[in-house]
Amino acid sequence: MRKISGKELKKLAKKIRLLILDVDGVLTDGSIILDNKNNELKSFHVRDGHGIKMLLKAGIKVAFITGRSSNVVKRRSEELGLKDIFQKCYDKMPAYNQLSQKYSLGDDEIAYVGDDIIDMPLLKRCGFPVAVSDSDDEVRSVAKMITRNKGGQGAVREVCDFILKSKGLWKGIIDEYSKA
Repeated sequence: MRKISGKELKKLAKKIRLLILDVDGVLTDGSIILDNKNNELKSFHVRDGHGIKMLLKAGIKVAFITGRSSNVVKRRSEELGLKDIFQKCYDKMPAYNQLSQKYSLGDDEIAYVGDDIIDMPLLKRCGFPVAVSDSDDEVRSVAKMITRNKGGQGAVREVCDFILKSKGLWKGIIDEYSKA
């Protein structure tokens, strides 16, 4: 895919009304810790969560689509106030289509952040495809934006901030926090 300029990226991000996120390797560093009691542990970056909250407050929808199923992911999505979470999706396209129809969105209004080859169909379809910096080479080759940060280390916050700034919403958010 042809690499595009920052100006072109901002033009794409300005249209976004829905951000869809993979979980493992995007919201986490990709590590999955299993204990002897069948508990699955994941580590989430607090600033990624805050970025998601800011998008939601700005009226931009956020959803998770992940190939695994985990109570931890369900809990995290509830903490963030997400209404749309799809787990155990080996083929992520049906969930993408459901979200697109539910919110009456065109592909150009949807951003997707992924890290592995399972994410490629959505990255190729959405209007604003993003790969985290430590993504698979194939994934980076189809993304229009590659984050500076790695998955689970602020990459999602980077994308949230970029979308908010591109839509001209950043100053309002900063002003609101400055009042406190």
